[in-house]
Amino acid sequence: MLKATLRSFLAHKGRLALSALAVVLSVAFVAGSLIFSDTVTRTFDRLFASTAADVTVQPRRDLMSARASGAVQTLPAALRDTVAKVDGVAAARADVQVQNLVVVDRHNRSISPTNGAPTLAGSWYPTRHSPVELTSGHAPRGPGEALLDADTAGKRKVRIGDTLTVQAQPGMFRVRVVGIATFTTTNPGAALLFLDPAVAGRQLLGSAARATAISVDAARGVSDEQLEHRVVAALGAHAATYDVKTANDQAKSAAASLGTFLDVIKYVMLGFAGVALLVGVFLIVNTFSMLIAQRTRELGLLRALGADRRQVRRSVLTEALLLGLVGSTLGLAAGIGLAFGLIGLMRAFGMNLNAAQMVIGWGTPVAAYVVGLGVTFVAAYLPARRAAAVSPMAALADAEVAGVGKPLRARAIAGAAVGALGAAALAGCAAATRTGPAAALLGAGVALTLIAMVVAGPLLVRPVIRVLGAGFPAVFGAVGRMSRRNALRNPRRTGATAAALMVGLALVGGMSVASASMSASFDQQIDKRLGADFTVQNANFTPFTRQIADRVAATGGAGLVVAQRLTRIAVRLPDGGRVETGAVGYGPGLDDVVHLSYARGGSAAALADGHLALDAGFARDHGVRLGSVLPVEFPGGRRAGLTVGALTEQSGTDGFGDQGGVFFGLGTLERYAPGGQDSALYVNAAPGTAPNDLRPRLEQALKPFPQVQVRDQSDYKQLVHDQIGVLLYLVYALLGLAIVIAVLGVVNTLALSVVERTREIGLLRAIGLGRRQLRRMIRLESVVIAVFGAVLGLALGLVWGVCMQRVLALRGLTAFAIPWGTIVAVVVGSAVVGVVAAALPALRASRMNVLAAIAHE
Repeated sequence: MLKATLRSFLAHKGRLALSALAVVLSVAFVAGSLIFSDTVTRTFDRLFASTAADVTVQPRRDLMSARASGAVQTLPAALRDTVAKVDGVAAARADVQVQNLVVVDRHNRSISPTNGAPTLAGSWYPTRHSPVELTSGHAPRGPGEALLDADTAGKRKVRIGDTLTVQAQPGMFRVRVVGIATFTTTNPGAALLFLDPAVAGRQLLGSAARATAISVDAARGVSDEQLEHRVVAALGAHAATYDVKTANDQAKSAAASLGTFLDVIKYVMLGFAGVALLVGVFLIVNTFSMLIAQRTRELGLLRALGADRRQVRRSVLTEALLLGLVGSTLGLAAGIGLAFGLIGLMRAFGMNLNAAQMVIGWGTPVAAYVVGLGVTFVAAYLPARRAAAVSPMAALADAEVAGVGKPLRARAIAGAAVGALGAAALAGCAAATRTGPAAALLGAGVALTLIAMVVAGPLLVRPVIRVLGAGFPAVFGAVGRMSRRNALRNPRRTGATAAALMVGLALVGGMSVASASMSASFDQQIDKRLGADFTVQNANFTPFTRQIADRVAATGGAGLVVAQRLTRIAVRLPDGGRVETGAVGYGPGLDDVVHLSYARGGSAAALADGHLALDAGFARDHGVRLGSVLPVEFPGGRRAGLTVGALTEQSGTDGFGDQGGVFFGLGTLERYAPGGQDSALYVNAAPGTAPNDLRPRLEQALKPFPQVQVRDQSDYKQLVHDQIGVLLYLVYALLGLAIVIAVLGVVNTLALSVVERTREIGLLRAIGLGRRQLRRMIRLESVVIAVFGAVLGLALGLVWGVCMQRVLALRGLTAFAIPWGTIVAVVVGSAVVGVVAAALPALRASRMNVLAAIAHE
């Protein structure tokens, strides 16, 4: 049996090659994502381990304050003297490092990275832990000099002697580049600017008496842990206000922060692997089903010679495992190539990873072979059972085991049962009033309805394809009629072939409806809520210096200017809960630039000193009333009791996920969280000035700040559409992968079908069917199968999209939109896919020798 299995596998290796491609793609994405993430993790572990001081004293991090408001958490620089006296300290220094700034070159262009990495400015302290070393020029001396890292200098064409303008929180100042520092470890993509330690605190923090950390080097013979305990003891009662960490703790903390970024990349690639796996299962099932159907006589001879059912089943599964083994091996190699390409891509974005240090852990090949062998084994199990169930006499009579003519009653019952559960889950999702349960029901409904459609798909083949191919006989005559009958001949095969395309198109249909609804909802919110003529913001939405607000206010023709500032807060609620969420501080004149609907109270009460506003639904859920006093914790540990002065109608969130829709006056925010930066300015034209006249004046006034953009309502809408488009492009990439594998499936099905119908094709050619007519017949069969899959996928995707929109509605995004253009394009594209997939099988069929085809057994 083993010899027979191996010979059978080698005899059909050409037919199995397309199925192996699905395994290769899925394994490649799994292996590539693991190798890439392991390589990045190991590289940054080395970076963090080599650059962290033995012990570091930092302000205690709370509520992600710096990220939200631009405020920098600091500690007294004089703390360095206290730490330096600790037994076992070889050296201590007060470090300054900030990233809430912008650096502009002499051509008024920002030198900040475009890959999302930060621009860091700090004090120049060359130590054994420094990530860079001075390679040209000299160290900065005095307030007008600075060092720049070599990577940024090379990319932005900055040379020694050039002048840079630094826009920091305390104010804007100029520096001359006097030296270039080169990275000694991996450059994470950041731009680094170093100042003289004597002036860094004053220029970057506004005070020479402040620092962002105290870095400590341990004396010889003193471990980091011992020094940490001694430093904590020396800080005494103040130790609770600081984070004291060893180099190892610092490295772990930095790695944890990096982990979020890595997880995004890993999960995106694993998403591609999942789609490839799911679609590949249908391809492999179909391939093995057809191969077994064509080997009925061979299987019957094996049974007649004494092979039992278990041996036949084992033979088919062995072929599948061989296919998985080959596919996994090739996929692992392709995954290494994919990881190499990702490392090169990261280098293009400024993250200099060393491909020679690529990490291939033991878990990567294990995962690759588990995935590759597992998916082929699962996909081949049902065809193997069918093969084993064929009796020797039935096989010798050449009866098909693929299920032609067999009733689909079991499929109908199973599909109806699973579909009913899925429909109930989706109905529950649409009726839910809370986001968490709605999302859970949505996930269950999507999974169940997808399974139901796959199971019951063959039941829909005959009614749907009769409708889709109804015009074929009238347009293409006898060729059209035969192509439609060929598609109807084996509903199981047609359903499985179309299912591969259906999965990808269902995903695209659902996400297209969701994204179109999100865009329409944001358009509604912008039209409804944004009353300002212009919004001034950083391109990446980070906070900016107060000099920008001064420039805007001083612009001729500018009228009301309302500042917006973000922060993080923690609120204690009457029901005992504690919610950490985002909050917004607004300046006076809010009603003239933002239109809010109030259930109780108004903007005057909401912005009054010591007051705040909440969403009415959120307040009702947590027992909050107008006039309630809520304990609020601000960044830096400051606490206050704020009175609820107004209740708004914002559907419980701000549309971006922050709970409660909390906002208050800038005066309240400045009192309890001073030092923050504005995140946006809402600007109205002064009376007598047209908005179209004000815009060029604002842009001219803000010319020294190239990162700042002036947007009107249409610009803001386009910005939102572009951001949503990024998500949609990812979905389209998943669709592209699904289509590639689906095309392989259609090609495989048609190629095996041509082999199966060799004698039939020979007879048709003998009675006058031309080569061109034969190719057209196979193309039409392929097109109707592809369009059938598209119709099922889009129908399912539209249902998913409606339910996704109901979940979004619970987050305040209430508009519903269907992108009809996308749907029409998908259907037309599916027909094109059918034509492309049929090209090779049709060409092969048309080149058959007529007499040899008639004599084929």
